[in-house]
Amino acid sequence: MKKKLVSAVLCTAMLTTILAGCGGGGEAAPAATEPAAEAPTAEEAPAAEEEAPAAEAEAPSAEAEAPAASEGSRIIGYTCMDGTNPFFVALEGAIREVVEAHGDTLVSMDPANDSNTQIDQIEDMISRGVDLMFVNPVDADGIIPALDMLKDADIPMFGFDTQVGDMSYLVSYAGSDNYNAGYVCGKDLAEKCPEGGDILVLDSPTMQSVTDRTDGFLKAIEESGVTFNVVGQQDAQGNQQVANEKATDLLTANPDVVAIFGGNDPTALGAYAAADAAGVAPKIYGVDGSPDIKALLKDTMIEGTGAQSPITIGKTIAETAYKWLDGETVEEFIPIETFLITADNVDEFGTDAWQ
Repeated sequence: MKKKLVSAVLCTAMLTTILAGCGGGGEAAPAATEPAAEAPTAEEAPAAEEEAPAAEAEAPSAEAEAPAASEGSRIIGYTCMDGTNPFFVALEGAIREVVEAHGDTLVSMDPANDSNTQIDQIEDMISRGVDLMFVNPVDADGIIPALDMLKDADIPMFGFDTQVGDMSYLVSYAGSDNYNAGYVCGKDLAEKCPEGGDILVLDSPTMQSVTDRTDGFLKAIEESGVTFNVVGQQDAQGNQQVANEKATDLLTANPDVVAIFGGNDPTALGAYAAADAAGVAPKIYGVDGSPDIKALLKDTMIEGTGAQSPITIGKTIAETAYKWLDGETVEEFIPIETFLITADNVDEFGTDAWQ
């Protein structure tokens, strides 16, 4: 009964994700938004039992105008790879809270996983006169032309969650230990499947954070000495709907896999829906530690998630930026701890909000 209920919820999640325009690469570039969704609270966090995470995370409207900054305040720019991803909704909310507490204005734009759109939007924010940029790239190398424009305009850049191809552009960077987030998943799989078997990997090669997680996962199973065979590895673009489509095809060709690794939690959710529809039950791992994934750990084939804290990342990089603006020396690289959440310890973190 629980499985049917969760399957129904995931169907709703995928439908609302599609309607919200989550993760598409070819849509029109959204303009700057009014203050976006704040970090989820216990009542508002994306939860699996009722609504899909994307339902609460609406993409910025292409029609919206940038909020006017009050006299004497700064305009701060923000760009992330996918503004509809609940992880980035929480992270943006944490940055916004710090920015507004300083009396400044945050202008957010969502490129919807399109690198060219992200470059265009950054150029637009430069023309709007932003004083500082928070940057999370769609493509680590593809964003370099935009970073050049920011550098030429003497706009300081602060990175978060995913590294850019040349870190020398950034004043400071705060992000999860993504390699470890994947590694703990691989280690857990090897311990739970000592006999090994065929596995699937749903990655996203243009996203450095996902690449690091995938590398960590594969290294862990290699070091375990257990024989796992990667029989399918495809780019899910970090998107739930794309992941569902890729996993459906891969499971049709490889129905006996023992596990699926997804580069983030939306990818894991897409793989879960595909496996459930196919009537198979591989162990599925994701990375994020999102409320919707945590809610599924005890009663489904979702086995674990390499957890991170978007709220900590957002607050850390925003506070670092203001320290720098105040003339303080700041660290160039600030790692944020990652760890594994499974059915065994999920109660320590709760399922109704981000940790």
